[in-house]
Amino acid sequence: MTELRCRKTETLEGDKEEEERQNEPALHSEHDNEPVNTGDGLSVPSGGADDSLQQKDEGGEKEDDCHKQDASNTPSAPVKRSKSSSTSGFIQRLVRVFFGCLAAVACGMLYAVYLSTYHDRKFWFSTRQELEREITFQAGSGLYYYYYKHMLAAPSFERGFYELTIDNKTVSGQTINAVERLFLYPELITSFIYRATDIQPIYFYIGAVFGLQAVYVTALFVCSWVLSGTWVSGMLTVAWFVINRPDTTRVDHAIPLRDNWALPYFSCQVTALTGFLSNNISSATEMFCYLAMSATTFTFLLVWEHSHYVLFIQGLCLFLLDSFDLVPSRKMADIHKVYLSSLFLAYLFQFQNPALLSSPLLSLLIGSVLASDFVTNFLLCQESFQTPGQDLFLRLTQASVLPFYFLVLSICLLSTLQTIYRRLSGQPIKTNLRLEDGQIGEQPEVVYHVFHTLFFGGLALLFDGLKFLWTPYVCMFTAFGVCSPELWMTVFKWLKLKSIHPVVLSLILSTAVPTIIGFSLWREYCPRVLAELSDLPEFYDPDTIELISWIKSQAPVAAVFAGSPQMLGKVKLCSGSAVTSLPLYSDINLLRRTEDNYQIYAMRSAEDIYKILTSQKTNYVIIEDSICNELSLNKGCRIKDLLDISNGHAVYDKGEIYSFSKHGRFCHEIKMNYSPYTNYFTRVFWNRSYHVYKVNSVISFQY
Repeated sequence: MTELRCRKTETLEGDKEEEERQNEPALHSEHDNEPVNTGDGLSVPSGGADDSLQQKDEGGEKEDDCHKQDASNTPSAPVKRSKSSSTSGFIQRLVRVFFGCLAAVACGMLYAVYLSTYHDRKFWFSTRQELEREITFQAGSGLYYYYYKHMLAAPSFERGFYELTIDNKTVSGQTINAVERLFLYPELITSFIYRATDIQPIYFYIGAVFGLQAVYVTALFVCSWVLSGTWVSGMLTVAWFVINRPDTTRVDHAIPLRDNWALPYFSCQVTALTGFLSNNISSATEMFCYLAMSATTFTFLLVWEHSHYVLFIQGLCLFLLDSFDLVPSRKMADIHKVYLSSLFLAYLFQFQNPALLSSPLLSLLIGSVLASDFVTNFLLCQESFQTPGQDLFLRLTQASVLPFYFLVLSICLLSTLQTIYRRLSGQPIKTNLRLEDGQIGEQPEVVYHVFHTLFFGGLALLFDGLKFLWTPYVCMFTAFGVCSPELWMTVFKWLKLKSIHPVVLSLILSTAVPTIIGFSLWREYCPRVLAELSDLPEFYDPDTIELISWIKSQAPVAAVFAGSPQMLGKVKLCSGSAVTSLPLYSDINLLRRTEDNYQIYAMRSAEDIYKILTSQKTNYVIIEDSICNELSLNKGCRIKDLLDISNGHAVYDKGEIYSFSKHGRFCHEIKMNYSPYTNYFTRVFWNRSYHVYKVNSVISFQY
């Protein structure tokens, strides 16, 4: 048996040598007479190699030679080398992970510091009085800070929480659960943690939001890193995010908004989902991603009223992956468990909020069918529901992110379609992909992000407000693509590149392209970012400060104010007075109250307005000249136009809107100070921007 095995080995080696001679005749012809190393320290002429082998076969020496060959093939030396190489590889990976994590955390912290510095410079925040600081919360977002102050002023956390669940001091004539209506868990948690600190309340509050933004960009960094395999893509993601900040976040405009609290958790959830969908992870890492995804999904549902709509879109992306069998059924079952458990827990924590148990798609369809009135038109006229302007795509193009985004998306989408076609043809999905395979569409986490960006991109083309959900992941997805050797290898596989080794070229391009992009971005935008910190814009609103000061000093503590929701949010924040409505657009009852409040800008009689205001137990009504005299090119979306259309006072003629009624516009007529307006209302305060009228409790008819 030993002799037979040796002869077979000799035959195979002879065939191999013969094949090498045929493939490289020139090489052998040039070196026929050169000595060849036999492997034992001796050199023999190449021409006599066969003779020496024949001599070893004589006298039974072949068997001994085979035993020597078997001995030389013992695995002891290779095992030692593999152990040392594996140890070296582990150390290299550990070093890369350490510096990558260090870069991710550093990017997040630097971004938070940048936001804090920019915010202080923009509003002169550190030099303002407390009232002036509170007024800087724009778009009615200061209402949330009011509840934060309420929790701090309460004798105990439990007492403050109980008072918010039976709040009868905010909306006149109603007792509301403010925690459920306004999703106030961020304020509850922040106020609970604040009790262990000695920082000024307002600085602790905005610091918590800025800290979450650091988590936001860190999660985007890690997500791009997980997809591409290099943390350079994370650096590029953060750079593009900061450069396109007007289109990626609203944190520097209105800090307490719910999406500023929620989107960092969504970013962490997407990052955990990306890692969970990956095939090349250990069971421990998969469990960590699963737990992180569960926690962030629940938190995301808990702090934002629109979160279930966002998760509905994400669910559609995962449904497509499952439909084409691109992800193991076990993982899809686990993801469904996350959704169901998070919805159930959020339902309990939100005091059995029925909105969380209804289908987002069904809710949207029913809402669109039933509504053709002021509320619907008012919501559709909000800036978030307008189509984005061309300046969005111009800014993204100037920052070079949009061209590379289309390139990366096209390659990943085509590779995904190839994968789907192979799967439908019955071919199995590869789980252990190598770089030289050039099939980036085989990775489930990449396919998910292709569907993710397509769905949210389509919605962002329709609604401007959804760009804040789309552009951060455009930055992340694009950075992943240009830094991914697998993406470049996929292209070279399609092109059948042979002149240069495709693996080497893909590794070179995945490093060179992001380096060039990063250098150009640093050269172009670094001076601009630093210039923002050196600018000292002044924010000052003396008319609003004068109004709030009058309310705090002259109005009774139990007074109820009516007006626009944005103004009422400021009134509630700064004075604590009860109001007739709130700047909240997810509650139909409050929207109806908002419509009633806006009637002061309609063409209605003094008696009609008086009946509306007294039904809401209003003591004072605030009229804003900016709304009463609003001039806008988009006439159909002015408050006056929406009211005229809803009240039947609008007349259409050749595409133009004209208003007609037997009564003049209330906000204009009441300033004339003649009967019957003076019978129902008494002016008690006015300046250049605001007129405040007291709703008379006793009507005195004067002619």
